[in-house]
Amino acid sequence: MPEGDTIHRTAAALRHALVGGRLTRVSLPRVAPPLPEVGAEVVAVEARGKHLLVHSDDGLVVHTHQRMTGAWHLYGPGQAWRKPKGAARVVLAVPGRVAVCFSAPVVEVLRSRELSRHPTLRRLGPDLCDPAADLDEALARLDRMRVPDRDRPLTIGEALLDQRVACGVGNVYRSEVLFLHGVHPSTPLQAVSADLRRDLLATSGRLLRTNLDTTARTTVPGAAPGSLWVYGRQGQPCRRCGSTIVQRELGDPPRVANSCPTCQPPRPLPTQPVG
Repeated sequence: MPEGDTIHRTAAALRHALVGGRLTRVSLPRVAPPLPEVGAEVVAVEARGKHLLVHSDDGLVVHTHQRMTGAWHLYGPGQAWRKPKGAARVVLAVPGRVAVCFSAPVVEVLRSRELSRHPTLRRLGPDLCDPAADLDEALARLDRMRVPDRDRPLTIGEALLDQRVACGVGNVYRSEVLFLHGVHPSTPLQAVSADLRRDLLATSGRLLRTNLDTTARTTVPGAAPGSLWVYGRQGQPCRRCGSTIVQRELGDPPRVANSCPTCQPPRPLPTQPVG
């Protein structure tokens, strides 16, 4: 699933291509009306975490979430598409540019006034790609998640992926941020102090924003573009200590998490509440 920085880059590209243009073609083959009309002006494109919203001046908003399969492409008029036309879930054309969203599992058209009531969008936490993201609000949301379920405690690795806490973090940044702070992905959230929780969120935001303008996502200072500390490096030596990076599945549904067994030792549940 794309991380928040990818969606923000996509939104920036679509914004440059579409905003201010009047729609010459609108196709959403599996979406019931109302749809943006030909002639409507695209007035804004925004990313909210991993969600992308295209606003038109007729008061409608095209909402997509790419999950694991979706992708937005931009083409010139008459340019051959790189994916089959049957996979197109959204086609929005303005003079000189055609924006196509392929294979996204979530595509809908909303009225602008409905956005604040949308069952998913209204629950999103602060967007860590935004330098003004409210970390206090994210910490308060994280704190409210600290009650373990009946079978096992909630882990910090799971909590960081929960877009209701703060949005934008995916598997890559989860693994990288936990490594940088020496935290095992399976550490119970209750074992993570308030100060450390803030540091994890702050570092997540810093890394996301550092990579907003590049597709060669990099988290290792001074290294070649695309260099990461642990994500995707299972079986390779840790860049710090030389131990073999391991990969495990975490959460329900399970998602992969990479870590160094030496730099990120497991932490037990505290005997007293933390922070």
